[in-house]
Amino acid sequence: MALAVAAVTCTAAGMTTATTQAATTRPTAVGTVAYDLGDSAFRPPAKIGYEGANELAGTVYYPRDLEHGRHPLIVIEHGSWQTCADRKATDANAAAQRALEEAQRKGDTAEEERQEKILEKTGALIWRWPCAGRTPPLPSLNGYAYLGRKLAERGFVIVSIGTNGINATAEGQADTVYYARAALINAHLAMWQRLSSSGTGPLRGKFTDPRTHRPRDVGFAGHVDLSNVGTIGHSMGGGGVMQQVADQRRSEWPTGVTVRAAFALAPTDNWNEEIVTKVPFAVMWGTCDQVNTGHYFEDSAGHNRAPIYRYTLAGGNHDNYNTEWSPSGGQVGSKDDALPGTRPGTCRTQFPDGPQTDDRELTETRQRAITTTYVLAFFQRHLHGRKDFDAILTGRRHPKDVTPQYEVAHAS
Repeated sequence: MALAVAAVTCTAAGMTTATTQAATTRPTAVGTVAYDLGDSAFRPPAKIGYEGANELAGTVYYPRDLEHGRHPLIVIEHGSWQTCADRKATDANAAAQRALEEAQRKGDTAEEERQEKILEKTGALIWRWPCAGRTPPLPSLNGYAYLGRKLAERGFVIVSIGTNGINATAEGQADTVYYARAALINAHLAMWQRLSSSGTGPLRGKFTDPRTHRPRDVGFAGHVDLSNVGTIGHSMGGGGVMQQVADQRRSEWPTGVTVRAAFALAPTDNWNEEIVTKVPFAVMWGTCDQVNTGHYFEDSAGHNRAPIYRYTLAGGNHDNYNTEWSPSGGQVGSKDDALPGTRPGTCRTQFPDGPQTDDRELTETRQRAITTTYVLAFFQRHLHGRKDFDAILTGRRHPKDVTPQYEVAHAS
């Protein structure tokens, strides 16, 4: 096996060409349903040693013409974010954080202690699970609808799963939280495998309309292919999907399930030395992303027996991948997490090795358009087997105004 290398950095302009190239078949109409089996329906296996419970909830995007064949399933796992949409507590928490930093600057220890107590009180409200009283849960799982719909148009069944319970209990459990996230993915896959193969299991009769919450009967049985599964993870969810496809975790996949591709969006480092050599994967990162995204590509390159890719978005940041986290969505706690540059419209780069400079910041719309282009190409290649996307994935052909700078590697 040879390892070929091309170079690509994605910039803000010129996504129309690649999007058109990635959409070579006519899109189909898309339906949406949801399911929720309870806030504490999932507990990680005892052997993991993770303390805490999680919801078994998902938002599903699917082609309405389900009866035409069997469709690959793609699971999306979101990252770590506050769990409860308590605006009052969120605003108070942010104000206390600013006041704490000011007190630290002045050396005012009494004020530091006061603000720390406020942070503890408000943090307990916005990071608890289940949420208190009538406070709604923050629906991070719905922040990838733009991806879910586009993929469903191309014949995939997409389920974006909730991880609020894990987010609420992750503090102090960094050594096991990614195992718990991988196990949660497997739990959903096991339910889908049973539903598709026999029409039975926990998901039977549990689908509802996301807007009216009325029951919906969708004919998934016999039409979802669990031998042809993909995963997408963002932030800590990215670390979770990389853990789930690691060579040493493949034996934990549910019976009848085969994961054939994984795409990690700004994945956090999961602090494990397990590498991925057998499953094609892609890693995407933005130059203004402050999160430690680990070395998945570097650690696996040279050992991989399947294609792997790395994409760098010039001016991209961490929160733009999720519409519930980024400013335009108006959700509680949403923000632009890039550090402002020295000039309007720019952000400070966050390269692990090298000085900070200015990059023109990608808008939310542009970053999500770029992401959609490569995610669509990746899964149509590795789940649908369409080799006409190889040139885009490897950087031999790319959108207009893409500046060569960073590596995209692939096995040949």
